[in-house]
Amino acid sequence: MIVLTTFKPMEFNKTFACLLLLMLPTASIFAQLTVGSQIRPRAEFRNGFKTLTQDNRDAAFFIEQRSRLFADYNAEKFRVKINFQDIRIWGSTSQIYKTDPNTTTNVYEAWGLYRLSPNWSFKLGRMDLDYDNARFLGDLDWAAQGRSHDAVVISYQSDSSDLRLDIGGAFNQQGFEPSKLSETFYTGVNNYKTMQFAWLHKELSKAKFSVLIHNDGRQIQGDSSVAMRQTYALIGSGKAGGLDVGGEFYYQGGKNAADVDVSAFLLSAFATFKTDLTPITLGFDYVSGTSIEDDKDKSFNPLYGTNHKFYGYMDYFYVGNAHGQQGNIAGLLDVHLKTRFKTGKSSSLVANAHVFSSAADLYNPADNAQSESKYLGTELDLVFNMRIDKNVNFNLGYSQMWAGESMEFVKTTAGDHTALNNWVWFMINFNPILFKTEG
Repeated sequence: MIVLTTFKPMEFNKTFACLLLLMLPTASIFAQLTVGSQIRPRAEFRNGFKTLTQDNRDAAFFIEQRSRLFADYNAEKFRVKINFQDIRIWGSTSQIYKTDPNTTTNVYEAWGLYRLSPNWSFKLGRMDLDYDNARFLGDLDWAAQGRSHDAVVISYQSDSSDLRLDIGGAFNQQGFEPSKLSETFYTGVNNYKTMQFAWLHKELSKAKFSVLIHNDGRQIQGDSSVAMRQTYALIGSGKAGGLDVGGEFYYQGGKNAADVDVSAFLLSAFATFKTDLTPITLGFDYVSGTSIEDDKDKSFNPLYGTNHKFYGYMDYFYVGNAHGQQGNIAGLLDVHLKTRFKTGKSSSLVANAHVFSSAADLYNPADNAQSESKYLGTELDLVFNMRIDKNVNFNLGYSQMWAGESMEFVKTTAGDHTALNNWVWFMINFNPILFKTEG
């Protein structure tokens, strides 16, 4: 029997140790128990990160750390995982304290899975949803806090594991149980009220493809109704001659949280060819946007994806900040070249170049005339990766944005496109397994 208790952040280690002791007596006999941890500090020098800087604006520098401790208990018929995390900026708390108000200590995962048969199972609780390349549903692992959903997922997997089907859903509320005596109005939380999805994935000998249908309902704050937005996607990749190729198409319809009609799409394609030195990937992402004169929401929203992975590492687009005019998202055309050089037995250098343009028409606020150029800027991302040890990775990154004048039109924070806009970061990731039994 597993006993669930309410705990405070200061009781973190005691609670986890008790749970571990409850699991230990049976783990070695009937199942597998894995206990793991992660310590991941990342230092960042931000001088034009996410938005344009100015010559008279000082750069930011800080160190953020993620600390995780998890237990994964996997038996024949069921599986349970609990993953605690602490997120903090170094120095945000006094050295001597009784409370820790400037940090986040929470449960990143807490779910149970039951196997109905060798092919069917269901999973429910707090979990990450990470599908395909994480463009639309991703765990957001780059961010210290990650992304979790409170959901239920029913899964099917064929005997050969070449066919998978996941059907999931969620219904969200805020507050505490004693106050829930009537109504289900949802406010004060930046989240969907209800969500459903179906994901079908098929593996072939030289290709794979996925189909996604997703519905998210947002509470309309002016009344008790819910705005439903639907997303349909087809994702595929495979080999064609000597190339690795892939493409994605997404369409969004329905209504957004402001109860405005949505008609938007995303189109992406890439081709990778090998050279004697390194593989080279050429590709583009076209994310539709909304102009000032549009009466519909034509801006595709990647919603719950890991956007940092796609649209440049400096996070100018779709990562917690808007780019557009008069409340409309301008969309994006991203033409990119990506490669990875092997620099040693356990090290490599990633080099990505992006050329960004607006998908929607832009207007110069100085004269309120349509801008002749949609060009937003060119970004270069360099990341050096080294595996120091089996459980320790080191990363060093440098990015620079050469912005066009139109970048000033789509950013709400004042900035100078001619200034030096760059970003430097350093991260070390300790990710050891502390304890493991073989069932």
